[in-house]
Amino acid sequence: MTTATLSSPLGASGVTLRKRPARRVLPGFNLTLGYTLLYLSLIVLIPLSALLFKTFTLSWDQFWAAISSPRVLASYRLTFGASFLAALVNVFFGLLVAWVLVRYTFPGKKIIDALVDLPFALPTAVAGISLTALLAGNGWIGQYLEPLGIQLAFKPAGVVIALIFIGLPFVVRTVQPVLEDAEKELEEAATCLGATRWQTFTKVIFPTIAPALLTGFAMAFARAIGEYGSVIFIAGNMPMISEITPLIIIGKLEQYDYAGATAVAVVMLCISFILLLVINALQAWQRRRSGASS
Repeated sequence: MTTATLSSPLGASGVTLRKRPARRVLPGFNLTLGYTLLYLSLIVLIPLSALLFKTFTLSWDQFWAAISSPRVLASYRLTFGASFLAALVNVFFGLLVAWVLVRYTFPGKKIIDALVDLPFALPTAVAGISLTALLAGNGWIGQYLEPLGIQLAFKPAGVVIALIFIGLPFVVRTVQPVLEDAEKELEEAATCLGATRWQTFTKVIFPTIAPALLTGFAMAFARAIGEYGSVIFIAGNMPMISEITPLIIIGKLEQYDYAGATAVAVVMLCISFILLLVINALQAWQRRRSGASS
């Protein structure tokens, strides 16, 4: 325990003061760590372990046959490709939406800000039905596009649109607070030094928001990979064309092929985990580079 000795100005004997130990709001490290591990085990680790154990009931040949059939491979390409493309689109337009909400004041701003969160609150099945009603051949928008040879519903393009819809809020809500905290004095200084708008954005603003953009991309991408409700209505679910991997898993479960379903799920889990690790590594590298440059 820390002690401090203060000498009296009159030459009296030293007075010893004992410093009080800092009070913690939450319990100690060991207890909180134990609760954390217990909670994660119940919610994450135990279900994932059950998934792996069920997959281990298959032989290697059976496992490989379950995850590498042409129909399953086509669903992988559609699921991960559409999720990646939707996340890229959301990075661009999510940044624009966040920029408008932060930097400008206009009538109806609070309504638009609330609409950004609508995909969070809207049931995914309702979102899928709504998009299908809009983009189908007899829909409000599709009836004008289909005569031009543009068919969005029941095609991979419809899957991408549905994933863009459900992933946009992740990018906007991740970038928005970073833009609000950004120092506008740096932008003003760059302008005073003769920097163009593009130079100010690329040299001053973008390095600040890049980690947030990567985080929003990762969250939108991860959300899109596991999306099911909003996609099945607009995709058409045609094998080899517009069938997503979650639908493959549901189909195997309905056929009581539990081991085959868990095998496909394990592949999706491993690929998603690797991609998230790569994105997190990129974020850490970006933060180190930003810290070194500052």
